[in-house]
Amino acid sequence: MRRLLVLGLLLLGLALAQKSGGGVGGRPYAPSPPPMAPGPAPAYPMPAPSLPYPGPVVVYPRGGGGSLGVLPVLVFLGLVLVGAWMVQGLKRAEGGPGTSVAQLRLALLVRPEVQRALRTLAEAADTTTAKGLADLLDEAALLLLREEPAWRFAEYRQAEGGEEEVLGLFDAWMLEDRSAYRETFRHFEGKKALDPAYTPKVEPGGRYLVASLLLAERRLLPQRPKAPLDRPTVRALLLAFAASTPFTLLAAHLAWTPEKEGEGLTEEELLLLFPGLEKV
Repeated sequence: MRRLLVLGLLLLGLALAQKSGGGVGGRPYAPSPPPMAPGPAPAYPMPAPSLPYPGPVVVYPRGGGGSLGVLPVLVFLGLVLVGAWMVQGLKRAEGGPGTSVAQLRLALLVRPEVQRALRTLAEAADTTTAKGLADLLDEAALLLLREEPAWRFAEYRQAEGGEEEVLGLFDAWMLEDRSAYRETFRHFEGKKALDPAYTPKVEPGGRYLVASLLLAERRLLPQRPKAPLDRPTVRALLLAFAASTPFTLLAAHLAWTPEKEGEGLTEEELLLLFPGLEKV
């Protein structure tokens, strides 16, 4: 009974701590080419024989009998080796150890200019193409790098695996981000949603904003460092996110809270909503 009471109070505190939040991102949309109707099979005229065909002429080497020699055997072994190499390459391309997902959360002192810049960036982003999502990461990383004096806390995690596993973790971590705030703005895969009924919750102690970058890639993103996070490490991680290209990007998402100007998270709300944050 006591555990249920503690859990209920924790959930109540979590609900009270939630403020406005925004999110933008998606997976690249690549439409399949339309099916092509097969055309008629080409007909080739058969040449009429002009002379009687005497049949194949077979020349046997002296002393070799009917042996074909060693050359066909070498050609056959070469084809087997090439086939095995191609199979291994296809297995690696399907998403082996070269596919990963990573998330960087950064808590910084809130400024209305940063909130407006994040909203403007999210409004204008092309969330249906790989290039648009890579550009979104570039601009978000640049915005956060310029706010380095305001950084206070950070959290980073990374995982590797097959493509389906990585995208599954991407969806789970994105859902975790979205559950930490009341979604007042969302732009995902070309669709936008607003919550005009939300009333901003302005508190005297609210002074933090949390931005979260989430990325799934066909490359290995930096692993979680063993040492505690510091500012040089956070800078390097932001640059690693910005290094995403349309050819490697599988999915991307940027989330931030609070989204409404005038709101800010208190330190208690910050640690309640994001217990994995480390001071930087």
